[in-house]
Amino acid sequence: MSEKTKDILEWIYCIVIALVLAMLFRYFIGTPTIVKQVSMYPTLVQDERLWLNRWGRTTKTLPKRGQIITFEEPAVINYTSTEIDQSNPVAKYHEKNAWQWFVGNFLEIGKRSYIKRAIALPGEHVEIKEGKVYINGEVLEEPYLQPGIVTDVTGEGFDNFTVPENCIFAMGDNRNHSTDCRAFGCIPLKEIESTVSIRIWPLNKCGKVE
Repeated sequence: MSEKTKDILEWIYCIVIALVLAMLFRYFIGTPTIVKQVSMYPTLVQDERLWLNRWGRTTKTLPKRGQIITFEEPAVINYTSTEIDQSNPVAKYHEKNAWQWFVGNFLEIGKRSYIKRAIALPGEHVEIKEGKVYINGEVLEEPYLQPGIVTDVTGEGFDNFTVPENCIFAMGDNRNHSTDCRAFGCIPLKEIESTVSIRIWPLNKCGKVE
C-alpha cells in the first residue's frame, strides 16, 4: 500500500470517527435547534436559536413542571369523538425497527419534533374548563402566558383525565395556535427528546429560557 493511500485511509478513518462522536454527542448530551413555529410565543419566537439538553433522555429522567421540552410528533394528531379515551390519554406512536430508529434519532432524517411546556406530571388529574387549567382541582398559575390567553379544547380532545405513569402532559404557551397534548394525549417518557436549556440567538436575548 502506498503512502498516499495510507494517508487517504487515515483521513477517512478520522472523518468517520468524528461523525460518530458528533452523532453520539447530539443524541446523548445536547444539540442546537431553531424555533420554526409560533406555538410557544411569546416565550420563544420564530428563528431564535436554542440549545437543547438531552441528558434527561440519556438518564431517563422526567422533566419538571414548567420546563420546555421537545418530543417527536405522534403518529395520530387528531381524534374523532369515538376515538377519544380520557381513561387512556397517551399519544400514539408507530413501532419502529432498528434502522428506522437509527435514522430518526441519530441521523434525525424524516422526523418532526414539537416544542411545548410540561404542564402536568404522572398521577396528576388535569381538567381544562372555564379557560383555565386545573391540576388536582386547583387552578394552575401560568405567569408565562400573555394577558387574556384562555386555555380550552376546540373540537375533540383531552380535557378531563389523569396523566399516566411515565408520561407528561404538555401545551404550547400560545394556546390558540398550538397543537399539543390537548389534541393527541400525553407524551411517554421514551418519546421526550430534550429540555430547552438556553437561548443562544439573538445575542440580546441570550440566556436561560423559562
